[in-house]
Amino acid sequence: MYRFNIVTLAMDIVKRGEVSASDVLTLRQSVFGDGRVWPDEAMALFDLMQKRLPACEEWPGFFAEAMSDYLVNQIEPYGYADKANARWLIAMINRDEQLWGDTELETLLQVMEKSISRPQFLEDFVLECVRKSVIEGRGLTRRGMQLEPGCVKAGEVDVLRHALYAAGGPGNVGIDRREAEALFDINDATLNGANDPQWRDLFVKAIANHVMTVSGYQPPSREEALRRERWLDDANVDVAGFFGRMVAGWSSVLAAYTAPNEQRLADVLAHEGEKIDASEAAWLRERIMRNGHACENQKALLAFLKAGAREIHPALGELIAQPA
Repeated sequence: MYRFNIVTLAMDIVKRGEVSASDVLTLRQSVFGDGRVWPDEAMALFDLMQKRLPACEEWPGFFAEAMSDYLVNQIEPYGYADKANARWLIAMINRDEQLWGDTELETLLQVMEKSISRPQFLEDFVLECVRKSVIEGRGLTRRGMQLEPGCVKAGEVDVLRHALYAAGGPGNVGIDRREAEALFDINDATLNGANDPQWRDLFVKAIANHVMTVSGYQPPSREEALRRERWLDDANVDVAGFFGRMVAGWSSVLAAYTAPNEQRLADVLAHEGEKIDASEAAWLRERIMRNGHACENQKALLAFLKAGAREIHPALGELIAQPA
């Protein structure tokens, strides 16, 4: 009954030309009434969303919740966005050759936030969407937030923060090289823009995380998770002891993500962080000097590293010594 209702209801909404709050309530009851989001329900919702009808404020949140539940919580082991589902989501978003911020952005972020593990290309897709929106002034943002070419506005900072930290999941806490490169690209493209003050804070902390934080625990693959679920059923295994030892090495790194200020983050990184070795220093120097000199955000980054790193390779010595 529920599967029939949602398809016919979507058709009725298209005929009326508007998604109302009462429509969303009925859709929610239909979609979640039987405890499962079915493939044809997901397709009907996407078809409805891409009609670009005027919609109530409840619509984006409902759509994202339904689609993320379908993509993450319908296949065992629950909580994983596999490659096939991620490719389907990207293909559906690209189907009409345009990006719709409220609904599709919220869906992407919720899939990443809900999943224990997801393919790298899904995170790359989100970061590329944000990169384009910054440079071109069009693309993904959240409702009520305006885009402007060459600027990192508050909406884009919000999207970047959610994308980066959601991509880390509950175990992979480090910012990786691809993410750090994307942030540098965005910074290079907005050197003369009227950027939101939050952008510098995010840039500095994320790049510092990349070069200073100890490696985090990597979530297992779907196949490994299935094997471990069977293993966890074995009463002879000391599960509590194993997981206690596993998380002990990165618990303080997680604290950095909830640090209320830069000093606490610097203290955590100084205690747990690696030294900035030759390869990291060479990468940082190349990225910073790509435009011939350090910009204000990069100077802030260097000052932050100087205050927090246990040891910095001499390749960064000249840049570190420059006044902020």
